[in-house]
Amino acid sequence: MHHFYNQSAHLVSELLEGLAMSTRVTLSDHQDARIVMRSDWQPDREGRQQVALISGGGSGHEPAHAGFVGQGMLTAAVAGDVFASPGVEAILAGIRACCGDAGCLLIIKNYTGDRLNFGLAAERAREEGFQVETVIVADDVALPDAPQPRGLAGTLLVHKMAGYCAERGDDLATVHQAAHDMATRVRSMGMALSSATLPGQEASSRKTSELGLGIHNEPGVRQVTPDSADDAVTQVLEALGRPDNGPWVVLLNNLGSCAPQEMQVLKRACLDQLGRANVALLLGPAPLMTSLDMHGFSVTLAPADKTILEALNAPVQAPAWPTPQTVHDIETFSPRFSQRPSPGEGRHDETRGHLIAHLATTLKDSEKALDELDARVGDGDAGATFAAGARAVLNALNEGRLSTGENARLASELGHLFATAMGGSSGVLLSILMTSAAQQLEEEGSWPKALQAGIERMQHYGGAQQGDRTMLDALIPAIETLADGQSLEAAAQSARSGADETAGMRKAGAGRSSLVPEQALEGVVDPGAEAVARLFEAMAGRAGHR
Repeated sequence: MHHFYNQSAHLVSELLEGLAMSTRVTLSDHQDARIVMRSDWQPDREGRQQVALISGGGSGHEPAHAGFVGQGMLTAAVAGDVFASPGVEAILAGIRACCGDAGCLLIIKNYTGDRLNFGLAAERAREEGFQVETVIVADDVALPDAPQPRGLAGTLLVHKMAGYCAERGDDLATVHQAAHDMATRVRSMGMALSSATLPGQEASSRKTSELGLGIHNEPGVRQVTPDSADDAVTQVLEALGRPDNGPWVVLLNNLGSCAPQEMQVLKRACLDQLGRANVALLLGPAPLMTSLDMHGFSVTLAPADKTILEALNAPVQAPAWPTPQTVHDIETFSPRFSQRPSPGEGRHDETRGHLIAHLATTLKDSEKALDELDARVGDGDAGATFAAGARAVLNALNEGRLSTGENARLASELGHLFATAMGGSSGVLLSILMTSAAQQLEEEGSWPKALQAGIERMQHYGGAQQGDRTMLDALIPAIETLADGQSLEAAAQSARSGADETAGMRKAGAGRSSLVPEQALEGVVDPGAEAVARLFEAMAGRAGHR
């Protein structure tokens, strides 16, 4: 399964039904005439005063054309099979369903099947007494010498112009002329990195980049090798004639499977290369006239005179019509970063500096052992992460950037250091611990109480609790022991017991170990808890030698 389709034969009916479930449209109840019509339209009511607009063609171009049915745009769309024009009878049925005394305009993309079937339907409708006019859209400029240029995404601008005129009550001749004039002024060009995959078929073997392709999976005019999004846009605009005298209306169309990120990058390139001052109105980027899942985009240009801008900005209730956007220069502001005293400007305590250096060296020397533990339950970099923090602390001590004689300032400096020097979640968690502790130390000089407050914030943001097989299993009991007034030796024993207990925990509640099978955890001490236990043992040993 390559796409979320059911049976290929039911694709068109199912996509129209999906649209009708949440949009104010009504569907014909016969499979031989897949017609989508405005649910608020009656030919003997609205159709007496307002020109009906009908378009359509092969499916596979969604949201065109059914997505543009609604007040201010199309009255109805007639859908054929994928990449195949609807039949004459289906189009004629659409005319009969919509056309009232005000008449009807058929908007036709310049493909042979559409031109012939819609054209014959128009002739037969006239024979039946309906007032019907047609306009053919041929906005493709890929083949300048072609006698029959194709109709592409520019068709949507014709829909909108005709819808604007019809909505304000213009007669059929006026609507027809406005649509014709618009059709002669739009031009489109597309580029794709791969072709489309038809429903029920294997992926196409055409994987080459092509410029100047249609919307029915035809090969492009030529193969190209764009080396960037900027280059792709350059080639498309050059093929469009490199317009430089705006203002322009720009329609940026996703041909099917470009990611939103790609379309934004393409938009940026298009606006920069055209010149933002030359773009009066932007439509998209959006999938508007697609070619199934083709990985490509197209650019449509139209002159931005007063009438066209009024028409394109007029209100519309068609669900797929994008909100027109004006283009402007990028606005920027200067962010305010944290302002704090330069590190190391506080008082210094030589004895505490030696203790911190001893602890950092202990962690640095434990790198290999901690990595080996982590390799059994994680990605094998816990030791490297703690060692990176330890080296940063040692460097800061050597350069006098730690205020070892002031509790609150020291905790704050360590918090900033861990956040920048240590990768992964460990550095962030330890930074939260020390930053929160610093706030407590401003009010109270007790390290155990301050660290308990920091642990609460670690749990709040990290989500781990004691027993979840993390560094907290050693840290919490050690700090609780100190808060109870017991010695460093007792705290080290609590940390060691907590770390050793993690070897018997077969399920982790947080961290990477939570993604590891239970049997892989058995007998393995959590590397974060082991690091904490080694720190407290080193601290107790140092205290014991004083």
